[in-house]
Amino acid sequence: MSRAEDRELERYRNLMLPPETYEDGFTWKTAIGALFLGFVMMPASMYLALFAGSGAHIGAAARWVTIIIFAEIARRSLKELRMQEVYVLYYMAGLTLASPFQGLLWNQYYVQSEYARAMGVAQDIPPWFAPSADQIEAAGRTFFTRAWLPPILLTSLAVIIHRLDHYGLGYVLYRITNDVEKLPFPFAPVDASGIMALTESKENRQPWRWRWFSIGGMLGLVFGFFYIGIPAVTGAFLAKPIRLIPIPWVDFTEQFSRVFPATPINLTFDLGAFLLGTVMPFWAVIGGAFGVLFTMILNPFLHARGILTNWTPQMQFIDTVFSNSVDFYLSFSVGLTIAVTLISFWKIFETLLKKRREKQHASLSNAPFQAEPSAWRRLVTNNVKRGDFSIFIALGIYLFTSAFWIILSCILVPGFPWPFFVFYAIVYTPLISYASAKLEGLCGQHVTIPLIREATYILSGYRGVRIWFAPAPIPNYGFAAKEFRVMELCGTKIVSQIKTQIIVVPIIIIASLIFSQVLWQMAPVPSEAYPFAQMMWDLQAKNASLTYSATMEGGSLFMEAWKWRWFFTGTVSGVFTYAFLALFNLPTLLIFGMVRGLGESYPGALILQLCGALVGRFYIRKRIGDVWLKYATVLMAGFSCGMGLTAMVSIAITILTKMIAPLLY
Repeated sequence: MSRAEDRELERYRNLMLPPETYEDGFTWKTAIGALFLGFVMMPASMYLALFAGSGAHIGAAARWVTIIIFAEIARRSLKELRMQEVYVLYYMAGLTLASPFQGLLWNQYYVQSEYARAMGVAQDIPPWFAPSADQIEAAGRTFFTRAWLPPILLTSLAVIIHRLDHYGLGYVLYRITNDVEKLPFPFAPVDASGIMALTESKENRQPWRWRWFSIGGMLGLVFGFFYIGIPAVTGAFLAKPIRLIPIPWVDFTEQFSRVFPATPINLTFDLGAFLLGTVMPFWAVIGGAFGVLFTMILNPFLHARGILTNWTPQMQFIDTVFSNSVDFYLSFSVGLTIAVTLISFWKIFETLLKKRREKQHASLSNAPFQAEPSAWRRLVTNNVKRGDFSIFIALGIYLFTSAFWIILSCILVPGFPWPFFVFYAIVYTPLISYASAKLEGLCGQHVTIPLIREATYILSGYRGVRIWFAPAPIPNYGFAAKEFRVMELCGTKIVSQIKTQIIVVPIIIIASLIFSQVLWQMAPVPSEAYPFAQMMWDLQAKNASLTYSATMEGGSLFMEAWKWRWFFTGTVSGVFTYAFLALFNLPTLLIFGMVRGLGESYPGALILQLCGALVGRFYIRKRIGDVWLKYATVLMAGFSCGMGLTAMVSIAITILTKMIAPLLY
């Protein structure tokens, strides 16, 4: 790692330091917050996902609106919410973002879709995924029938086991990346700063923090009014909603097809992407922009050489991305991701070698050596104040949950290829999760290798469709490291999370099932009442049916798309690029950013992030110094809050209008 990169990462690491003491944040106030989230925020989140697919904005609403409401109620009661209590509300809101039973709405649609029927998939779909199309049609739009009981029970069990699994390998990775490697986690201070800004008392209030949070909040309110508010509200009264700002992007692929053949080009107009660029590490953003630029140069060359053969000039953005993935980028991106994993492990090995040389040099020169605890000692030593538990318990949880899903899949699917999943649990999942946690700690991104499940099922030799619905996850636990880091910055003991899980999980299960039923009763899903689902679910059903048919008689799309030479090209290119940057002492964050930018589904968002990074580094930071990083994190949190407030009001109006309309007519 270069000295310049060391300095930048250290700056982010010290942006916000954990407090001296840690407290339990779960109280009766937060228990009331669980009911508010489950029965007020969750239905709005579910509706917005079907209407506009903009789950991120309602996620901000669930987090920040809940905090604001409870903080103001407490202040008017002459009390203050402790930072730990606010964190629990924040964490609790995050649990309600993904409604587990909303997946049943997709299940009922897919079973009845023309693509599933035409490709011979529908008749082999197991009853624990969804009832048959005839059973659904006979029962009407309701989940409260005996035929839906197996999917409901399996989904409820999955929620419980998934929340237990949160304290398995993800916790171990947090201890490695945070306590041993001391990575900066640049996005963790964004969330922690927003929490701190809303919990400062009169004695310790810092005026700048609330001022910048308010500025961000107003930006979010104004932008959210045009971006979300107008389309959501007008969609309740008009046949077609009014969209002043394109959602989610403007597609320029076909217009630029002559200049940049086989190159997906789009442009988003989300102000949040610009602000995000001011918060992210600069060289990670530059690396992402370089990845986009690389595809714009490489794709026309690959098309001219006859490699990107599936592309045609009439293709739009999504079709171009899909066809290029089949021809080249699937194999190349997987190879590049493997390179990042190898680089991450090399960095650990390099650090150990450096420490060993320093120790040997000190012993030879008889100079005093400032010995630090070994990496293993730091990993197994629990921070009592923080409420740590043993990593061996966490590893036991991981082994238990992995074995549970493998055994359940073998019971539900006779002939299930369990040896593959044992290998994944022992080797693949720890490796990819560590690489993802490493990237999250460096620049706030994840590492994923696509089509692993598809490759497993195809190569296993299994014949039939049932295997595709087996509840055998191939998880990536890298995201959990950042969540635990936010908890640490807020001075909250881990027992607070555990208590929250016990209270919130039953509420999530009950509320999610009830409001899935309500949304289905309001209108068929998908339909004109849910435009995003109506637009996207047909495409998703077609792709899913094509993939599922790979284990039936016939060819396999995956085997046609996978090309070993491009896989090895990506691996060698990633390793060589890292070695080149390290040799000349250049920021190696470029390679991590390039992984994010190469084949990015939203290159238009990276353009705005680049603009934000350039403005933040070369204009704002020069005017006010490095303190801008602190301002930017609070500003970003306020913007998310403003966007969330607008989304909540808009969706509330829409739901009330649709529920009242049948009574009026």
